[in-house]
Amino acid sequence: MVSNKELESRPVSSISEHNNMAFDGNVMNSQTCLQSDSKKEKKQSIIGRILNTLWATRQTQDTKEDSDLLIKTTLKELIIYIVFLVIISIVTFGMTNSINYYYTNVLMNLFLEQPDSNDVKFGDIGSIDDFWSVHTGPILDGLYWEKLYNDENVTKSGFIYFENKLLGVPRLRQLRVRKGSCKVHSLFADRSTIKECYDSYSYFTEDQSPFGAYDQFNSTDGENPFRYNSSEQVKAPIIDGTFATYGRGGFVKKLGTKLDETRDMMKKLEENFWIDRGTRAVFLDFTIYNANINLFCQVRLTTEFPPTGGAFPSSTFRTVKLIRYVTPMDYFVLACEILCVIFILYYSIEEILEIRIHKLKYFKEVWNVLDVVILLICYVCIGFNIYRMIEVNSVLKSLLENTNQYPEFDSLSYWQNQFNNAIAITAFLCWIKFFKYISFNKTMTQLSSTLGRCAKDIAGFAVMFYIVFFAYAQLGYLLFGATVEDYSTFTNTLFTLFRIILGDFDFVSLESASRYMGPIYFLSYVFFVFFVLLNMFLAIINDTYSDVKSDIAEQKSDFELGQYFKRGYDKILSKMHIKKDKIADIQKAMEVADADGNSVLNFDEWRVELRKRGYADAEIEAYFSKYDQDGDRNLSAEEQKIMKDDLKNQTKKIDSDMADIKREATMSPDESDEEDNDEDDELSRKANLVSHNEFNILTCRVDTMEASIGNIVNRIDSVLSKLEFIEQAKLKRREAMARILDKLNDANNIQDEAKRAQIQKMIQQELEKWDEPLSVTPSGGLASRAVSPPSYSPNNFEIRHKSPYRQQ
Repeated sequence: MVSNKELESRPVSSISEHNNMAFDGNVMNSQTCLQSDSKKEKKQSIIGRILNTLWATRQTQDTKEDSDLLIKTTLKELIIYIVFLVIISIVTFGMTNSINYYYTNVLMNLFLEQPDSNDVKFGDIGSIDDFWSVHTGPILDGLYWEKLYNDENVTKSGFIYFENKLLGVPRLRQLRVRKGSCKVHSLFADRSTIKECYDSYSYFTEDQSPFGAYDQFNSTDGENPFRYNSSEQVKAPIIDGTFATYGRGGFVKKLGTKLDETRDMMKKLEENFWIDRGTRAVFLDFTIYNANINLFCQVRLTTEFPPTGGAFPSSTFRTVKLIRYVTPMDYFVLACEILCVIFILYYSIEEILEIRIHKLKYFKEVWNVLDVVILLICYVCIGFNIYRMIEVNSVLKSLLENTNQYPEFDSLSYWQNQFNNAIAITAFLCWIKFFKYISFNKTMTQLSSTLGRCAKDIAGFAVMFYIVFFAYAQLGYLLFGATVEDYSTFTNTLFTLFRIILGDFDFVSLESASRYMGPIYFLSYVFFVFFVLLNMFLAIINDTYSDVKSDIAEQKSDFELGQYFKRGYDKILSKMHIKKDKIADIQKAMEVADADGNSVLNFDEWRVELRKRGYADAEIEAYFSKYDQDGDRNLSAEEQKIMKDDLKNQTKKIDSDMADIKREATMSPDESDEEDNDEDDELSRKANLVSHNEFNILTCRVDTMEASIGNIVNRIDSVLSKLEFIEQAKLKRREAMARILDKLNDANNIQDEAKRAQIQKMIQQELEKWDEPLSVTPSGGLASRAVSPPSYSPNNFEIRHKSPYRQQ
């Protein structure tokens, strides 16, 4: 690069040469820059289009100023989310079926509703005798189907209802407490009235020592129902019972594969008092698989023996689908699951981009927190899917190698059940999230606006409500907890009071429990909670809703979809008319262009007619050459026929497109701009017109040329300024020399007239040289004289002359 000072110090000719070289260099650099810039812009446009198409949201783009961008972005988000919602609905509904209910209901009726010889069902168990009677009777009959309806033996055993395979063998497990785990009052202990005491079950009171006839049940496999097995050996889950939470170990007995064999085992356990005062819970576990519907059912029949005496039965039936992909419908669900994973990754990237832009402010909005929660649940579900597939294959492989063992489906069925719950919650949250994408309409925001505006009032009311509510809950539990089941625990009391608000109550049981306190309690609760507090709550909601509704009526929606689609409709319609008008112009030009009537369309005739209609020469030339197949600059009758047929086909296509405008107007908004460009490019290709991209490139080139020409003009102005400066310097020097002459004439110390005349002559000659005009060089530049006048210093007076360029 050459600095400005160096340019100023050079002769004018060198400056001109430098400008010419600079111009040529600028032209070359502009062309290279244009090519590189066009490539970069093309790459950036492709990347930007991809990003805008995939991850453009209202939180990643500035849509406050541009209403059309807001509409397009919102509609794009809504359409993508609808697709995701449909896919996740297919995935969730693909994991369940109404057959699950019927399968569970059949098994529950078999094991819970079949009575024994004394008409005692599983749900009627109230003592140890009832336990043995039911478990050796209808329970075993339901587990082992060895006879057909005509009393013939079955060919394959181990099938319940001849359709459901009993996997492995059932298992009995007992948990006990130590003798003396509680303390007897001294009044009874001193008189030996009560000697033994067994507390409720807990980790600290659990009995793990052998008991009863443990020495009579030593077997080769080490199984002894009177010896304790640790949690590592049993691998049972922790169970929440009615009276306690039970551990994972216990005293275990695996049952047999035949009915008679198992019944003998049960009889032997009964005879040796396997259940006694120390027993607190007995679990019968088994797993059933139905290949017809590809469902597993893990069954647990629990009987608790609390320290109060008696027995309290309960049951758990978990019907789950552990083998996921068998039927064609299952593989369709698998495809939807893969798409769901892709959507989860898509939304994960979207949330990361939004968090990167908004930082911690992102989590201030409830919808954003909901998005993160949904994604986290989805990732947990994906991880469990992988774990379940591996674990099921492992358990089934081990079971098939040894069918006389208990299958470890307890934890799998439990976590599969939790997985189903998580998927159900995810689907629920996804539907609630739908409000996020339709909040652009003022009607859709009434619910959220009402709840948001009255949140403080509801919070204040909630404090007052729960004070009264918990006061009545505590009162009801203390008054009726010993006699009424609905008030037997504090939790049951809370739910009972909520049911009273909804109109579900049992007044007779309260009156039976306490003739006076029952009615007083019930009537006072209904008055204060139902008539007063509940109506206050409704008044707060109604008042706030009225205010919100009046405010919304005065507001405008963020955007109106009807107007947006109407603008798109008009835009497409105008485009169709423009295209149709162009074709009509060409058709009219063909009709009138043949002035000499020789049925041959000459290019000059064609050009004249189209020029009248405002078409450029390049466009006319391109369209004519398209149909001039022989290149003779004339269109024969056959070539004209080809052109007319082509124009007719284009007209029909445009008419067809105009007929489908309504359908096209409802297209995805994020593709509207791309389609417009594609239509322009397609029309340009058909008519050999300048396309949109070519026009942008030409515009860029013109801008570059304007910049180069502007640079040259600036340099010419600089040269003119320098010439003007030179003239001014010459005038100043003439004035200076005139003053010098005056001083020399007036000088007293110079006596020699000859010397004075010589000095004057030399100065006059120098002034004449300065007055000579500057010559023009052949290259068009200005040539400068570098004249150095002599210096003379009489009496220490020095006269110097310097080049005007160097002076600058």
